Amino acid sequence: MSSIFSLTDLRNGQKAIIRSIEVNGLNRRRFFDLGFIPGTEVSLAFKSPLADPIAYNIRGTVIAIRNEEAKNIKVEIISEINK
Repeated sequence: MSSIFSLTDLRNGQKAIIRSIEVNGLNRRRFFDLGFIPGTEVSLAFKSPLADPIAYNIRGTVIAIRNEEAKNIKVEIISEINK
């Protein structure tokens, strides 16, 4: 059984499935509009020089969000790519 982590804990080479969004109202709607929907696969694209914001591959596009926002997205790691 896998553990649930914050999206900010995702490392390079890992893929995860979004399990929950822990905000409500307009912020929740914004995440959904950007494609951060429970059940969706996500992976780390790249980090900015100061590691905030972080860009993620999601639904065929790259979306950057701040760590303050990403910590509210809970994911389950499904695979790791060996480099």
